[in-house]
Amino acid sequence: MKSEDTTTVLVDSALVPVVRQHNAITQARYDYTACQLDIFFYLLSRLRRDDAPDQEYTIYVKDVEALTGRQWNYQQLREATADMGSRMFEVENERTYQQLWMFQRVEYIKGKGCLQIQLAAPIRPFLFNLKENFTSYQLHSALKLSSKYAKRIYQLVSQWKDKTSTRTYPLDEFKQMLHLKDPKGKEPELFQNISQLKARVLDIAVRQVSEHTDLRIDYQLLKKGRAYDAVRFTIARQQPQQLPIPFEQPAEDARAHAARQSLELLGIIQPQLVATILADPKHLDQLFKFTYQLKTDKVKATKNPGGLFLKICGLR
Repeated sequence: MKSEDTTTVLVDSALVPVVRQHNAITQARYDYTACQLDIFFYLLSRLRRDDAPDQEYTIYVKDVEALTGRQWNYQQLREATADMGSRMFEVENERTYQQLWMFQRVEYIKGKGCLQIQLAAPIRPFLFNLKENFTSYQLHSALKLSSKYAKRIYQLVSQWKDKTSTRTYPLDEFKQMLHLKDPKGKEPELFQNISQLKARVLDIAVRQVSEHTDLRIDYQLLKKGRAYDAVRFTIARQQPQQLPIPFEQPAEDARAHAARQSLELLGIIQPQLVATILADPKHLDQLFKFTYQLKTDKVKATKNPGGLFLKICGLR
């Protein structure tokens, strides 16, 4: 894979050559689960240019749950980071070919509900470059997406957010990037039928990205002869659907902020009820679990979801 792509675009009514840096991590072929992508995007949010080379990043599980509305247990997280640490990223340009790994060390602090991550030094520049594709709001949006394919496609289209469309991706390349197809042919290809690819990957990604982020996207499948051969995404900016939770907020403030937003969406605005729920960690855990189940249709409550939540908590 090449680290940059030279293109020509129309700027101020003149043809100007532009070198667009394609981040190697975004373009790489890998298959992260939703849990791994939550860790990945949260970690990106914590990066700062003035960080020490051996900087440790502490991730509190409750913070991730507060931002995403999903719950991950310790076993899931341990399996997620173990797998992420073993994945190799390949970076190639005209001069060199590199094999990179994500972590130098991951430590779980027992009884504290947190893990400490030290990044491998060679991969840090690529992660900083990737972060520049996102604002703080966009990273928050990425954490809200539940489909792993929606997260990956959002990561991809965010490279082109200053344009009206992405470049055209050959379907083979696109499938390899999302780990739907093994370039060596050793693993079976997923969603070979174009209708499966649309229903299981593209349509879900377009809906989630357009509903939960500052980008409204769509896709165009392009034919070569009678067969579909490539895909291109169109991009339009839109007003954010909700206020972002600043990553710089203290953990408890971010958790309370997310809880207030969830309660408001459920129609629970009575000050005494809100205060009671915010003051009880068990109620907060129930709230984030309930809102996640509501989003994923594991709980059916179309008429009065707020009333159902209060009943579950024993507050009604």
